[in-house]
Amino acid sequence: MLRKILIANRGEIAVRIIRACAEMGIRSVAIYSEADRFSLHVKKADESYCIGSEPMSGYLNVYALVDLAAATGCDAIHPGYGFLSENAGFAKACQERGIVFIGPSAEVISRMGDKTEARKAMLAAGIPVTPGTEDNLSGIDEALQVADKIGYPVMLKATSGGGGRGIRRCDSADELLRNYARVISEATKAFGSADVFLEKCIVNPKHIEVQILADQHGNTIHLYERDCSIQRRNQKLIEIAPSPQLDEAQRQYIGGLAVLAAKAVGYTNAGTVEFLLADDGRFYFMEMNTRVQVEHTITETITGVDIVEEQIRVAAGLALRFKQEEIVRRGFAIEFRINAEDPQNGFLPSFGRISRYYAPGGPGVRTDTAIYTGYDIPPFYDSMLAKVVVSALTWEDTIKRGERALRDMGLFGIKTTIPYYLEILKHPDFRAASFNTGFVEKYPDLVNYSNKPRPEVLASVIAAVMAAHTGL
Repeated sequence: MLRKILIANRGEIAVRIIRACAEMGIRSVAIYSEADRFSLHVKKADESYCIGSEPMSGYLNVYALVDLAAATGCDAIHPGYGFLSENAGFAKACQERGIVFIGPSAEVISRMGDKTEARKAMLAAGIPVTPGTEDNLSGIDEALQVADKIGYPVMLKATSGGGGRGIRRCDSADELLRNYARVISEATKAFGSADVFLEKCIVNPKHIEVQILADQHGNTIHLYERDCSIQRRNQKLIEIAPSPQLDEAQRQYIGGLAVLAAKAVGYTNAGTVEFLLADDGRFYFMEMNTRVQVEHTITETITGVDIVEEQIRVAAGLALRFKQEEIVRRGFAIEFRINAEDPQNGFLPSFGRISRYYAPGGPGVRTDTAIYTGYDIPPFYDSMLAKVVVSALTWEDTIKRGERALRDMGLFGIKTTIPYYLEILKHPDFRAASFNTGFVEKYPDLVNYSNKPRPEVLASVIAAVMAAHTGL
């Protein structure tokens, strides 16, 4: 078993990994920039080291991180998600220094990070992919020819893209002409590559992804699916496991496809295979994420499997502890990404000091976060503050629990997406489990909620003011 792990990340995912290490008797090493000096993950780790004054560069410095891991006696690095988590060069640098990279091999990361190579691998394995180019586009002329052949609308995508960036929908030849240079520019700036490809746009699909685990002994299983259809501009907001929109036959089919995809590329560790479900009931492979996902929490909730712990065990060379037939799901779980954003002002970031924070609790509620009362949210990173996960045995009860948990949560001093999520939970389409990736755009009026404080919130404010004046 591994003895000491450097966590090459920050915030709530770093805290999550630190907790897994603590339960496994593994020492944890945190890193932080000056902007993160007072972050919770720094306080919770066994050891913490500053990686510089710049907010971002330290988290992205491959060789500095590997050197730090070696200098502090770590035998492994966990990349979390974002930053270097899907960087093949990082995985290779770890391997060259004899440090275990908790994730798949550098070769698999490289292959699946290249969207055209991933499409080729899936086609070879007999997995359905959306119609489009098999290789990168040679230029705008080829793009126009392919678009005419498969029909508009089409999606122009960065080959090395991810996180919703480097993507443009084009409904006509004119739009394709206008967007071609833009996507290349975005791809070059964000991913260091000008390669782009084209595929048919599946209009307003359901976004369904499957969690897989694979060890170094040839065992691969899936942990069922998650529905990530509630999203804005390709950024997920609310995730659900399992999808309340699939029947059992679809669930078994897509789980099998995900396992087949993982085996086809020799995948090991935790990963996610993402699909689009069209109106005609057809599934299409979209991409494979070669890391732990933000929304791994809801899969853990319905299956009881600790995905981060399994990641560490697999990286240590141990076999999976579960066979496919032993994975039993129970009920439903919903994850709400609590973002420091103002939905009524175009979802603009709302950074600043958290004056008061109360986590929701009670049966079937889990909160993953790195914030606390008095914490100053740095403006340099992603706006997600916390993940609130609720679960219950039925879809209806899960929604009710979600409403209660979001109302329980107290987060003051900044604007958040909490009131917006409460409006989504009330919507009849959501409650009827009938939604797709076009939900947010279809119902723009959901941001027109009242900003009048709820009675329980007003009472807590009054109590805090009185306590401050009386010294109680």
